[in-house]
Amino acid sequence: QGSKLRNLPQIKQMLQSAPPQHIPPHVAILAIDAFTALAHAEMHTHGAESISQVHFHEVGAVDSIVDTVGTLLALYYLDVDLGGEDRYGDVAVTCAPLPMGEGTVWTDHGLLPVPAPATMRLMVGMPTCPGPKGVTGELVTPTAAALLRVLTGVYYFDSGEYGK
Repeated sequence: QGSKLRNLPQIKQMLQSAPPQHIPPHVAILAIDAFTALAHAEMHTHGAESISQVHFHEVGAVDSIVDTVGTLLALYYLDVDLGGEDRYGDVAVTCAPLPMGEGTVWTDHGLLPVPAPATMRLMVGMPTCPGPKGVTGELVTPTAAALLRVLTGVYYFDSGEYGK
């Protein structure tokens, strides 16, 4: 679709260099955490050797970066408790079980099952449920799964294990 491929270091640099009056540091940290969680999932899915080697396709596009940062900015300015600056404190964000979805979705990698493999990795350890009866398609995007993982305090460790 012609969107620029970006990797985690490029997205991290973009967020870290943003003026703090536009993207507060805590919001930038949480956005970086979300993209890091996604990079880990993609790394394991594609067999890459490091998260820096992962090139984001759809989620590296400007609209996905805006979606991630915009969601976090909205929560920040609504005074939602996003945890401490250390990112590992208790947070006030919770989520209902994530609907699994069914069917297939077109991606830059071709036709994939729903949830897509990286999305499924991000959903490991999180509560899930069947999607609404008769509804097919992607019900949880990779961006949403990564955001929820970070916002609910369920982190992805370098070992590939999930935990709080």
